[in-house]
Amino acid sequence: MHHQATPSPADIEELGRLIDGDVVVPGDDDFDEARSVWNGMIDRRPLVVARAADIGDVAPVIEFARRHSLPLAVRGGGHNVAGNGTVEAGVVLDLRDCNRVEVDPVARTATVEAGATLAELDAATTPHGLAVPVGVVSGTGVAGLTLGGGFGWLTRKHGLTVDNLRAADLVTAAGETVHADASENPELLWGLRGGGGNFGVVTSFTFDAHPLPQPVFAGNLIYRQPNWASALAAYERWTRDLPEEMTSMLTVLTPPEELEMGAEPLLVCGFAWAGEDHGAGRRCAEPLLAAAPPDEQLVGPSPWTEWQAAMDAAFPRGRRAYWKNTSFDRFDDEVIDVLVRRAAEQTWRGTAFDIHHMGGAVGRVPADATAFPDRGSRFWINIYGFWQDAADDERNIAFVRGFAADMERHSTGGQYVNFLGTEDLGGPEAAGPGAGPGARGGDDDGAAAERAAWDLALAVYGPDKLARLSELKRRYDPENLFRLNHNVPPRDPSG
Repeated sequence: MHHQATPSPADIEELGRLIDGDVVVPGDDDFDEARSVWNGMIDRRPLVVARAADIGDVAPVIEFARRHSLPLAVRGGGHNVAGNGTVEAGVVLDLRDCNRVEVDPVARTATVEAGATLAELDAATTPHGLAVPVGVVSGTGVAGLTLGGGFGWLTRKHGLTVDNLRAADLVTAAGETVHADASENPELLWGLRGGGGNFGVVTSFTFDAHPLPQPVFAGNLIYRQPNWASALAAYERWTRDLPEEMTSMLTVLTPPEELEMGAEPLLVCGFAWAGEDHGAGRRCAEPLLAAAPPDEQLVGPSPWTEWQAAMDAAFPRGRRAYWKNTSFDRFDDEVIDVLVRRAAEQTWRGTAFDIHHMGGAVGRVPADATAFPDRGSRFWINIYGFWQDAADDERNIAFVRGFAADMERHSTGGQYVNFLGTEDLGGPEAAGPGAGPGARGGDDDGAAAERAAWDLALAVYGPDKLARLSELKRRYDPENLFRLNHNVPPRDPSG
């Protein structure tokens, strides 16, 4: 077992000479900013935050963490709810400044560095009339979103973000640069499509970019509480037979004050039409509007970058956050009763839930074509609590857990790793194996953490995919250096 060896000031100075970016340590003026991540509940104090100025800085930081047996956190956008972009008493590799996006409008591809956000990717593709299917909050990092799967407003037409990943470059635990595409290291590409940051630091992603008319036809239908049950029932019927161009999402939230929409919870049905013909999109929406007339509606052409940022106000940086998610198929009266009851209880600003309508292109990809765990379910629910005051932790966590428990009996069992919080991970610093570098506590602690990580990965991926992922892990990261993530251990701890 390796024991953590605290680097000396001279060691840290040497790291500063080896990389072009900045090295931030406790006591520096910008240390608190450098260690913070999106989830304000995550309060960790790294020994070193290394801000990569370019991709060449990645390998020296990995080597520094390895040499000193320190836990290593890799941060792209820093938007991960579990707080995997920072670490207690370890090394943070901050890639945020590596954020170039190059678009090839002829080949219809976008090549994206690991620190770029969805907003930066959208800003680069939109002038060419192109879009990469990504998530719905523009401050999210492309890297973390992609490695977990990635669903948003183009999912039903063009699939998950991973379905559009054509190639990737990564730096392994040994400091080697590896390229993965359909012909070179295809098994690694398979693992990167949903298997998370387990195999190295992915420094570059190449995606298919699809023609997207500007502006897009999109809308929000807003329902007040007396109309929730009828709107949910109408929505379920509407989604049974939709063209793939139509992607929609239900949200219940008490709106942020800046939206000036009152202090009562609202049900919002958002949709985006990925086709060129706005008239066809409008006709597609009409049956829902007729069956469940909204209390208010905002429907019409919208610039893509504005639509992609429309949810941002609901996800401010620095809030305390706790999430639960699952997939489901049934959307009958029993499920509607749960949704309406829980939605009515959720009267404070912050906590909300989203229901994503899946299917379409997602379901057409064979189940074993990528590591993403669940392609068959019709819907995916994410229940997300976030709030400002630590005094509200107990109440709000209990609400999210209770709501998730109510949905559990209707679940098809899917777990989306990008929506997994810290609790689901057993505490990220602990997730390394007893034999891995920087494992915390004694051998028993490391073994228990490895067991917990394996059990969670088994629950998420199932035995067949986990076997393939752990084989890749043994090949590219046998000591589990990259474990501050939704971890796939290199081997089954039960032997």
